[in-house]
Formats: sequence, C-alpha cells, structure tokens
Amino acid sequence: MTGKPGKRRRNVPRPLYERELYRLQTELVRLQEWVRVEGERLVVVFEGRDAAGKGSTIKRVAEFLNPRVTRIVALPQPTERERSQWYFQRYTEYLPAAGEIVLFDRSWYNRAGVERVMGFCTAEEHQRFLRQCPVFERMLVEDGVLLRKYWFSVSDQVQEQRFRRRLEDPVRRWKLSPMDLESITRWETYSRAKDEMFVHTDLAESPWYVVESDDKRRARLNMIAHLLSTVPYHTVSVPALELPLRPPSTGYERPPKDLQSYVPDHGACVEELGRDGRFGGRRRRSDCRG
Repeated sequence: MTGKPGKRRRNVPRPLYERELYRLQTELVRLQEWVRVEGERLVVVFEGRDAAGKGSTIKRVAEFLNPRVTRIVALPQPTERERSQWYFQRYTEYLPAAGEIVLFDRSWYNRAGVERVMGFCTAEEHQRFLRQCPVFERMLVEDGVLLRKYWFSVSDQVQEQRFRRRLEDPVRRWKLSPMDLESITRWETYSRAKDEMFVHTDLAESPWYVVESDDKRRARLNMIAHLLSTVPYHTVSVPALELPLRPPSTGYERPPKDLQSYVPDHGACVEELGRDGRFGGRRRRSDCRG
C-alpha cells in the first residue's frame, strides 16, 4: 500500500472500525510497555489544519494507555517570559525521559503555521526557525529519541462542515475560536506556509507523514497502524498477577448511610422518564436536574 491519496472512499463502517481500533489500541498498550521496560523515549507530533481530527485521534491513541507513561502536551499561548527564551526551550521541558511517551497536540511547528500566517512572529524569526528546526530534530534523533511527525490533511469543504457542527453543538462549541474561523479566509496562505515548512523539515531522520482525514475513522486507523509499523517494539514479559483470597470478616460494620451525604440518583430519574416515553429532547432531560 503506497499511502498516496486517491479518490475519496466511503467511510469505514462503524462495527469494522471499532473492532480494528480496539485491536490497534491493544498493540499500543504493548508498545507502551516496551517503551517503559526498555527505557525508550517516544515523541509523536500531531499537526494539521484546524478541525482536521488531531485531537480525536490523540484521544484514541491515549485511551487505554497509562497516563504516568504517556503524556499529552497541548501548550497554551506563551507567556512574556517564554517569548524571551530560545524558541525551542519551551518545548524541551516536555520531552520524555526514559520509559515515557509524549504526544504533542501541536508543537514547535506553531511557528511555521499559525505564528507565520497570523503575524505572531517576525519574518526573521520564521526563517530562523526553518534553519534551526532540522538541527534541533537531528539532535533529538541522534540522542535516541524516537520522533514521529504526522500532518492531518482535511479538505476545505469538510473543514467548513466540521466548523458548522461545532457552532451548533454546545458541548463542542469551545473548540471553535475566532482564530479558527480566520483559517477559512486564509486557506491558501496556510497552504503555502505548510508547503514551505515541508521543504525545510521533511527530513530523512524525521520525515513528515501525511494523514488524509476527511474520514476521521479511516484517519485514526491509518495513523495508529502506521505508528505501530515504524517502531521496532516487541512484547515484553510482565509479572504474573493473581487475585488473593479475601480474608474472613473481623466484625467490621459500615456506618449507617444516613450519617453520610450521597449523590442523588439521577439515573433513576432518567429511567423513569424513559419508561414514560418522556426522555426525548434536552427540555425533557432537564426535568432530572436537582
């Protein structure tokens, strides 16, 4: 399989997607244990346009992993002090130690993307980044860091559809900012910035891998399967565990329940509304509040 984009295929059926996703997530747990036991350091960079599916893919990657081993790094805007530092200094603090995995939800490539397009850095700072980034990444790889870089590519039509869904969905509205909306009017500017970034940073030591993400399910499966295929992990032995027998009671009695404050049984209210056929829209579900 070449991995080159072709005509758009239909979405992966959900049953097939969920079965394969679970299999891949099981392999990610084996990969994590190999990293932990062997003292490896793995960095995965997730970049791409707004609404390209980076966050949802990171969520599936990390879903069953140990948060003490695998960390997600999604940095806010830099402080005044951080702006005065060497640009890469802010990110080196979050690089993994032995036995750790770090998933960067956007990374030092902010300077080649949003900072370049929105004017948050000078032309000189941008050019310095393009010169220094290959050196920085070669240093990481030379020191033994396993560095993988993924660019999530989404079409302008699908991006706009996802933006509209976010506008209408109260639980996802926070994902949309004025800067995200600007990416619609600056589509070609972002495209040129990405192309220039690839010219300078698509290195033999740390190449870019493009993930076609109009179909989110397919994108998640493709990205995870590719990551697993590029890391030479193997199954490591883990200690055998066995549940101990529960010892006999020594006479302990639980205090009376009326001495403690309990969370109200919201589930019982939902069940009652469901039996009555009233559990429909948001208005009816609000009857269970309080």
